Amino acid sequence: MLMPRQKTPDLTLPMLSGDSFDLATETSERGTIICFYRGLHCPICANYLKELEKLTPAFAERGVTTIAVSADGLDRAQAMADKIEAETLRFGYDLSLQKAREWGLYISTSRGRTSIGIEEPALFPEPGLFMVTPQQTLYYGSVQTMPFVRPHFSELVGALDFAIKNDYPARGEYAGAV
Repeated sequence: MLMPRQKTPDLTLPMLSGDSFDLATETSERGTIICFYRGLHCPICANYLKELEKLTPAFAERGVTTIAVSADGLDRAQAMADKIEAETLRFGYDLSLQKAREWGLYISTSRGRTSIGIEEPALFPEPGLFMVTPQQTLYYGSVQTMPFVRPHFSELVGALDFAIKNDYPARGEYAGAV
């Protein structure tokens, strides 16, 4: 399990821009939002990523970068970026299932074609949302077993305003005896 205030796993992936994303060398004033999504086959992911695309400038104003990440290959990742009309949200792709597990993501098996007629991969990670500090420690994390009822990005923007104003630390860091 990932622990707040502790180093997260490394994350290096190709991006649709042709560049490489490397969490260890990511430069931002306050951190990086990493949104792991199920893949092109998921209509809920498309709607969720539209919200992140819309709010990426608000995160940037607060010194936070964003990236959407999936285990999809280049073509499917590009199709998702096109579908949500991404302009500011970066897309990383080719997430390995081993790396997904390191991040604590749940893995699902294919159920065939989804409601939008796109075949699910044989295995794919379920959603996760993380904010990682510039020092690559976990500030916020949410992991899900299915695509429903995800954290709202607008609430995260508001929470960031509070955290910045009050120098609010990452919580959930206690790992001692209970």
